[in-house]
Amino acid sequence: MHPSILLLWTLAGALAYLLGSLPFGFLIARCRGVDIRTVGSGNIGATNVFRAVSKPLGILTFALDVAKGVCGARLIPWLFLAHLPDSTPVIPLRLVCGCLAVIGHNWTCFLGFKGGKGVATSAGMLIGLTPIGVGIAFAAWLVTFLTTRYVSVASITAAVVLGVVVWLLPPGDGAGVWFPAVLSGLAALVVWKHRANIARLRAGTESRFSFNKKASA
Repeated sequence: MHPSILLLWTLAGALAYLLGSLPFGFLIARCRGVDIRTVGSGNIGATNVFRAVSKPLGILTFALDVAKGVCGARLIPWLFLAHLPDSTPVIPLRLVCGCLAVIGHNWTCFLGFKGGKGVATSAGMLIGLTPIGVGIAFAAWLVTFLTTRYVSVASITAAVVLGVVVWLLPPGDGAGVWFPAVLSGLAALVVWKHRANIARLRAGTESRFSFNKKASA
């Protein structure tokens, strides 16, 4: 790869990581005088903001975290493609930038490399890469959530379903076996980031989600 092309890829990846690193949940909760890391589950994601701060702000956090993934997979590559050769494979660049946005969310440089679980940002990235797979995974999430009222169980189920489905869908233009392999690895990362939830589920102390009042263990 030519040094100038490598530099552009590096810049695109760095920008995607920084975008993903923006800790919207932390910043939104801080505007209300709450350090989201010290309340509820201690996670900076939308679910904890929804429970510990307010429902509207939790929804806003979710939307912004999804947007980070979409922009990582779509907007940032688009900004750089005009400066890259016409032969540049689009899907690999989108995948690299999307994954780096998720990595930024999970290990944000703005909070000592401690972040969220990456569910919403991963969903945003996947919307930009495989919308059909996201639709199937979301259906699995919704059914599991309505059945169990555990956000963690629904998220883990959706990740597992997606990790399987991407192998069954037709590959995109320029995508090889590495494409579903990377997405399956990302799904495995989401499951791994829920290891504390899995421990609480096994102990019977995981909180169920409630729209009317704060969930109790």
